[in-house]
Amino acid sequence: MKKILIIDQQDFSRIELKNFLDSEYLVIESKNEKEALEQIDHHHPDLVILDMDIIGENSPNLCLKLKRSKGLKNVPLILLFSSEHKEAIVNGLHSGADDYLTKPFNRNDLLSRIEIHLRTQNYYSDLRKNDLLMLLELTETISVTRNPRRILSIIVERLIKTIDVSRCSIIGINDFGELLVLASSDLPENQEIKLDLKKYPEIEKALETQRPVVLQDITNSALMKPVKKHIEALSDNAVFVVPIIKKQNVIGTFFLRTACLQKGGITDRIFKLCQVIASISGNALENAIIFESMETNKKLLEDLSVRDSLTKLYNHQHYHSRLEDEFSRAQRYNLDLSCIFLDIDNFKNINDRYGHLAGDMVLRQIARLISQVIRKSDISARYGGEEFAICLPNTGGVAANELAERLLVMIRELSIQQLKGEHVTVSIGTSTYSNHNVASYSELLHLADDAMYEAKKSGKNRFCCSTAMF
Repeated sequence: MKKILIIDQQDFSRIELKNFLDSEYLVIESKNEKEALEQIDHHHPDLVILDMDIIGENSPNLCLKLKRSKGLKNVPLILLFSSEHKEAIVNGLHSGADDYLTKPFNRNDLLSRIEIHLRTQNYYSDLRKNDLLMLLELTETISVTRNPRRILSIIVERLIKTIDVSRCSIIGINDFGELLVLASSDLPENQEIKLDLKKYPEIEKALETQRPVVLQDITNSALMKPVKKHIEALSDNAVFVVPIIKKQNVIGTFFLRTACLQKGGITDRIFKLCQVIASISGNALENAIIFESMETNKKLLEDLSVRDSLTKLYNHQHYHSRLEDEFSRAQRYNLDLSCIFLDIDNFKNINDRYGHLAGDMVLRQIARLISQVIRKSDISARYGGEEFAICLPNTGGVAANELAERLLVMIRELSIQQLKGEHVTVSIGTSTYSNHNVASYSELLHLADDAMYEAKKSGKNRFCCSTAMF
């Protein structure tokens, strides 16, 4: 079993990370530099995870010491950072680290990075010379391609020519949870086919786990039993699904799916090639999608700093700035101004039961619904993890409450395929500035937040109006 050393001064985060990893790896812990160096000499770990937010330590120097130690000369080092420490990230990578993640990070993304680094040394040994040349050419080609759809087509074209499979396709999931074939070896370029996710349990499992799924004999697979009547006429006998993981909130959700005619057709060679291609595809797709957005939206650079990348709503910093401006205007001209604060009920349970991708789908659909319901003059934001805020200029308490009630019903009626029939509810709080009843924009926001918590205490799936507004 591979050994992973975790260096983290905080007991809670270190133990949490250990519990996540110890089912697949032998996890060793240390709180500081001295303990880490002792553990390295004693256990000789295969990979190290270092939390760079160690209080009282010079993190870049610690990183440098670790990489210069005899036991870690050729051992991968992954750094964890708070997202705002951009300079520390650069310093850490310059000090010899192999990779980094910003917190809060996607756990499956971390697991994918760990697997990639652990297999790097011997991973290519079983591949043929032509395989390596194909990977090199593919990397060079897609890295300079700026059309995301063309990248998907190139991947499929190169893969079907290199490995012995009957079909190769790339499948995506849109904001409504619909399954789309975006590129396929048996599909004309730029043509899409919509699939029913319920008929593809292997993709559904890859979506939930964000891990590869290999089925060497689909006709006798327990996973495929619910759809056996749909696959009886298929010639394919083996299927392999690989998630393409980069920044899911940037590139979306993609899967590389290959199928073989013969049972046991997913060889180690096919497995490795598809894994490598999925890895390099994530980087190219992210760059291409950002480039395409820049070409079609000249305000993108500004939007990147004020919008949440997952929901495309404003972030909470920009919301504060806009709410402050609207509050000043309401004071100056004696106008009404309302604020709505919304929190998804039991959101942690959704992530735990259906996975973080399903949770992201919920967030995106609620954000989309909010954008469709509000006026152009209104300001909506993803305020926190599962919290949303709306600023309603020139809006009194009655109208704000009507909108809150409308949102309650519409969100409750959302049908999100990944939740398998379960419906989402929210708790909402409203507050209103009218006739100088509130002293500041921050007080108005806090009143809406307090009202939202009152809705939570009252049983959830409801809205409460701030009692301070009258």
